[in-house]
Amino acid sequence: MPKVDLLDRAGKKVGDRDLPSDLFEASVNVPLMHQVVVAGLAALRAGTHSTKTRAEVRGGGRKPWRQKGTGRARQGSTRAPQWTGGGIAHGPKPRNYEQRTNKKMKRAALLSALTDAHQSGKLAILDSFDFEEPRTKDAVEVIRSLELAGKILVVLDQPTDVVERSFNNLPYVKVSYARSLNVYELLAADRVLFTSAALDVLEGRAAPASSTDEAKDEVSDDDEGAAGNTAEAGDEE
Repeated sequence: MPKVDLLDRAGKKVGDRDLPSDLFEASVNVPLMHQVVVAGLAALRAGTHSTKTRAEVRGGGRKPWRQKGTGRARQGSTRAPQWTGGGIAHGPKPRNYEQRTNKKMKRAALLSALTDAHQSGKLAILDSFDFEEPRTKDAVEVIRSLELAGKILVVLDQPTDVVERSFNNLPYVKVSYARSLNVYELLAADRVLFTSAALDVLEGRAAPASSTDEAKDEVSDDDEGAAGNTAEAGDEE
């Protein structure tokens, strides 16, 4: 099982972090990663582009001049493709660009991208951000302390408003989440910064805190409802 340094905000080592072999020691399949990335980008295309053929362009119903005797080339319509204002020959029409990729392909491509990130040395692990308030200055200090450069991908365990707003003004930083991580983000980044909690979610060892909080809220609401029902029963007696 590979190990990496676990760093704090100041860039100092605070321990070691084990990386699961099934995630970070998989076989790197470059053609598969390319196929999944192309499919993902193709799915983003609207496919609403459209051009008019000579049959769809208005006008051109009358033959511009007689067939013979003028010394000019024969023409049948002023809306033919060679005419200005004419129709477009073989132009784009609305279509669907989606390509089929199954779950196994996406999973294998993601494991390849994670393994490549680890083997290429662009992976960094942070214990936690612990930002008290949103400040771009704090985000820049973390990046400098960890000696990160280029396009940076920050992977969190759950949406965190303080951290996201701290990185919002940095155009070279993209914030993502462990549960929605994709191959394109990993390959496009020069450095990848995981929080320790994000790795736990990626390994499936911990659920996002938001889910836990929602569960607590549901339990508390149920408790309040039960208390209310008990009180109403007492009043009826």
